[in-house]
Amino acid sequence: MKEAYAVPLHTHILRVIMRPIFRILFHILSQVRIIGLENVPDNGPYLIAINHVSLYEPPFILAFWPTPLEAAGAVEIWERPGQNILIRLYGGIPVHRGNYDRSLIETMLSVLRSGRPLLIAPEGGRSHHLGMRRALPGAAYVIDQANVPVVPVGIVGATDDFMDKALHGKRPLIEMHIGQPVNLPAISGKGEQRRLARQRNVDLIMRSIAVLLPPEYRGVYAKLEPGDL
Repeated sequence: MKEAYAVPLHTHILRVIMRPIFRILFHILSQVRIIGLENVPDNGPYLIAINHVSLYEPPFILAFWPTPLEAAGAVEIWERPGQNILIRLYGGIPVHRGNYDRSLIETMLSVLRSGRPLLIAPEGGRSHHLGMRRALPGAAYVIDQANVPVVPVGIVGATDDFMDKALHGKRPLIEMHIGQPVNLPAISGKGEQRRLARQRNVDLIMRSIAVLLPPEYRGVYAKLEPGDL
């Protein structure tokens, strides 16, 4: 088992500096609306699951969430000029998409077992369009192993053209809708049965996000009944 997760002191300090700076920037560039803060757990580990259209959702949530979050993001971010500096300063957790990464899973479980909240995007990457894609079952595996609640969060307005609108003085509206925590059913069975159970659980998470979003954002989760996928 991986040792307890610890955030270095310099990362704590940088987060204290970076979070208010980004809050100010978002308020200058856009109209910010946050709904459902009363649904954020007061303490303890939990997982925050979001829809993911563009690169703007993670910094938006990390800036405005009541407490600093640990965040998992695609390893490609660590190679993009500008973004790589910010993600390293913040102390993000790199994700190698499409590969089974035991070390990553152990790190995420270590975060939760250390009592910290963790931010992920179950779709596995940016969609670049409003409608949600079918989520991957990896998130359900982590939740099942850690036995923590999931806080669904729907982000509206963080589209690929967000910054273009902002820099042209349009101050686009960006919204964070925070839902009530969800406790997923326990996963049982073996092999394919277990994989399907995990997929059902992650679909349940995505439906919980979908109900927080306008219809055009729901994508494959536009039909919200469990048997519709």
